Amino acid sequence: MNRVRNVFNNFMNSERYSRFTLQTEQDGERRVEVKLSEDGVDGDAEGGAGGSPTFRPAPLENNRKNLCYLILITILIFVIGYMVAFLIHGKRRVAPNCEPHITVAAPEHKDSSLLPHEPEQRLNWADITDLLETELTSASFDKTLSEFDRPSRLAGSADDTYVGNRIFDKFQELEMHPWTDVHHVRLQTPDSTKPNRVTFGADVFEPKGFLAYSGTGTAQGKLVYANYGRPEDYAVLSRNNIDVRSCVVIVRSGNITFAQKVANAEEKGAVAVLIYPDGQDYKYLATTEVFGHVHLGSGDPYTPGFPSFNQTQFPPVKSSGLPSIPAQTITGGTAQTILKSIGGPLPDKDSGFAGSPSYSLGGSKNITVEVNNALAFKEIHNVFGVIKGFVDPDRYVVLGAQRDAWGNGYARANVGTSALVELAKAIRDMIEKDEFRPRRSIVFASWTAGEYSSVGATEWLEAYTSSLDQSVLSYISLDGIVQGSGSFYASASPLLQNILDAAMKMVRSPTGKDSVRSIAGPNPMRPMSMDDPAYPFLASSGIPSISFHFTSPSTSEYQYYNTQLDTKDHLDYAAAHKTSSIAATAAQLAGQMALRLVHDHLINFDVTGYKRLLNANVHRVNNRVNDLTKSGQLKDVSTSWLLRAKSSFQRAADILYNDIKNTDLNDPEACRLLNDRIMKIEHSLLSPYVSPVDTPYRHLLFGKGPHTLAAIAEMTDTTQLHTQLALATWNLQGCANAIVGDLWDIDNEI
Repeated sequence: MNRVRNVFNNFMNSERYSRFTLQTEQDGERRVEVKLSEDGVDGDAEGGAGGSPTFRPAPLENNRKNLCYLILITILIFVIGYMVAFLIHGKRRVAPNCEPHITVAAPEHKDSSLLPHEPEQRLNWADITDLLETELTSASFDKTLSEFDRPSRLAGSADDTYVGNRIFDKFQELEMHPWTDVHHVRLQTPDSTKPNRVTFGADVFEPKGFLAYSGTGTAQGKLVYANYGRPEDYAVLSRNNIDVRSCVVIVRSGNITFAQKVANAEEKGAVAVLIYPDGQDYKYLATTEVFGHVHLGSGDPYTPGFPSFNQTQFPPVKSSGLPSIPAQTITGGTAQTILKSIGGPLPDKDSGFAGSPSYSLGGSKNITVEVNNALAFKEIHNVFGVIKGFVDPDRYVVLGAQRDAWGNGYARANVGTSALVELAKAIRDMIEKDEFRPRRSIVFASWTAGEYSSVGATEWLEAYTSSLDQSVLSYISLDGIVQGSGSFYASASPLLQNILDAAMKMVRSPTGKDSVRSIAGPNPMRPMSMDDPAYPFLASSGIPSISFHFTSPSTSEYQYYNTQLDTKDHLDYAAAHKTSSIAATAAQLAGQMALRLVHDHLINFDVTGYKRLLNANVHRVNNRVNDLTKSGQLKDVSTSWLLRAKSSFQRAADILYNDIKNTDLNDPEACRLLNDRIMKIEHSLLSPYVSPVDTPYRHLLFGKGPHTLAAIAEMTDTTQLHTQLALATWNLQGCANAIVGDLWDIDNEI
């Protein structure tokens, strides 16, 4: 280094040198003055007062030699610096080409004009359909279904953790930046030292199945048979002069959820509920045990409306949807033994009660129900992976599936989990091999504790609700997508029904002859029930959501749910031994919907989709108010403001629709402004006037509680009706204001 320094100094001295002098200014400060000497020129003589050395030119030969040294040294320093920078920073990534590469062919529906037409595309939707069909095959599903098949996968168990870790590893292999979301929740299971019991006369039964979140303790009363436990079934009992207060009610599975059955019985004054699978509905062994939950809500019922993080401490609280009475499942064989001796009158022939006239209504013999379920804290892990968008990575579609089950859970959990992993692999391959460039991100979520009423998914929603509002475009559920063969139905937000319809027309049915649309029937849409895994996303968080299912034409419900018989053999039999091919078709359908949402400049929601549903609900409210007014029970209350708010909403939706039609959809900024308005529709339908702790399902149309239009249309309390009518009116007007967009375009004169 000394030699390098000397060479450098000699070379510089051969040209010029710098002279630094300190001069004192008038303000007393000393400043540095830099002067450059020209060749052979210096203001001071050698040894003069300046103290600077005298410049002496070096010999010509030495100058050339030094110049060569300097050039070599400069090159060497440059090479070394480049290598060090390379080692530190690694290989530079080439910036992705964010220009769109595919065109969305307009689906065959009235809103086809909403889709963008981008020039010079490499892929069209026929190409995308072919790629998904190539990637998502029955052969690939055979392998994945086998890999994730487990004999047991109870939430919070070692098997559940094992499956979660395998999914995490898969996402890691695909470079999807996986992460986990940890919650500490309370789950209820039977007490191993104190079994649950049912005592009827001399018979004592100890069922192995159970209902999570049941009330505990011992209840005794007259036994009453209430069919499915629906309100109309209790009306039949009332016509037969049977009062269920202080009685134990026995009901059969089906039609409504276990939680609704127990809630209805408790509302009527029953002290306990028994639920069984009737032989007319379920064709399996009489000894088959049944499992489920009775929480009339979702998530951890001991942290209602807020997340169950371990570091969060709240005073003791529980969901209003928890029953206080014991509830227990019994086998079909046990139920037959009890019902043969129940006594009491026979139901009417047209009552619709099962087994009529074999089943009497009871009300004469005592029965005792003892439930000893125990609560336990469990640490649960949701697992996530992401394929990031190339333009708007902060907006994303969520694809989700639960991985837990009461037993093997082949249809309930394994098919959905396999579809989640296969979709991740397929879309990743399309990006890396086929140059597909999603504009937005896709998040893949594996939930746990789904059998306990979507605990894992709901806790995640509650934890991140403030950041999900303008980020999540949609939720697509993969739970229960294969339940049989030959038929199809779906439940969805009205905003997504056009996307589903377009996807059904593009994806071939498992037979390969026609599209999925051909097996869906004229109206495949059904109302979304509370036990639908997509329901919390829609009704609690205001996220447009969808779930869909391939079923058998003879039954719309897979009969082995909630039992230990949900296995590969039983699903293969229900699906006519085409489970893998149907699963591949279902994954293609979900993939079509997800890719449409993450690619287009414009989020292709049906912005006018709510008009019909809103009209129907407001019409019911109007009729209710008119009836109460005519009867004299309601005074000085009018629905005119509600009707005007409805009109404001419809006008706002029409304006947005026309703005979309008249906008250049290749203009990213214009589409961004439209997308902001589109994403506000669903979320603004959540009522701002109710607490998520007391009323988690805040949606004005799909929620549960007195704030909904459906509840207002049935209210008898006129004071409450007056208040809720006013709040619903402003909830609806607020949604209209959100859709309009600019503040100066809002008109609140309803």
